[in-house]
Amino acid sequence: MFEDVLKEKIEYVNEGLKKYLDTDEKPEVLYDAMRYSVFAGGKRIRPILCLSACELMGGNREDALPIACAIEFIHTYSLIHDDLPAMDNDDLRRGKPTNHKVYGEAIAILAGDALLNYGFEVLIQYALNSNLYTKILKATNEIAKAAGCHGMVGGQVIDLLSENKTISKDELKFMHDYKTGALIKAAVCSGAIVGGADDKTVEKLRKYADYLGLAFQIKDDLLDVLGDEKKLGKNIKSDVENGKSTFVSIFGIERSTALVSELTESANEILNEFGSRGEFLKSLTNYLAEREN
Repeated sequence: MFEDVLKEKIEYVNEGLKKYLDTDEKPEVLYDAMRYSVFAGGKRIRPILCLSACELMGGNREDALPIACAIEFIHTYSLIHDDLPAMDNDDLRRGKPTNHKVYGEAIAILAGDALLNYGFEVLIQYALNSNLYTKILKATNEIAKAAGCHGMVGGQVIDLLSENKTISKDELKFMHDYKTGALIKAAVCSGAIVGGADDKTVEKLRKYADYLGLAFQIKDDLLDVLGDEKKLGKNIKSDVENGKSTFVSIFGIERSTALVSELTESANEILNEFGSRGEFLKSLTNYLAEREN
């Protein structure tokens, strides 16, 4: 049942993304590069979190779809840039050559820039043409903070500066709260806002997403050591090769595995307060903790 609902939501998001990128505008190579990474096989976790948080509040997912698509564009930009030689220098993403391996570094950088800006263009146009203006503006503020110096960009800088260094547990958590957790929290909170959540409920769901985002990152660190390259679609042990501090390198495999379980349980305890409406998100939270890619 959960898998069927998840698949349907992924298809719903993909259709939305296709509509936004269905263009024959020039320069063609730029749009080709944007589409290449957007449709390279992503799990659509962040847009699904956005839609599901909206539904959790009793809202219509149609109201959250433009926001969900914008979040996926911004997330994809971050992946393109993360893979660049100056960053993580990865050759594979989701089992396919990374963007710069196909289009070259210059076009990959520009495709990432374009997706970041297009995400905000989608949000602004949606606000201007909707009677949900204030809610969309609040959601956009959540996303903007998560994408910038107080989120992904700030986290990436800390990650780069921490290579081949020993950092503390607090520094590690801070880095991933910015790099990975921020956009996950923005996805949940923006969906809840558009769905009609009050400030108190938004903060409650922000805490849920905080637990979820940290569990998600620790699971990623575990998969980088223990995962199957074919299932992951990328090379494993890249963190070790790049001299990165991870939860596994600091806490070890056993404790990291336990942390994923503990954080998942804490996240689900918050969802319990929403009764049956929270069942899909609880299943999704468990799914992410048990995933193999």
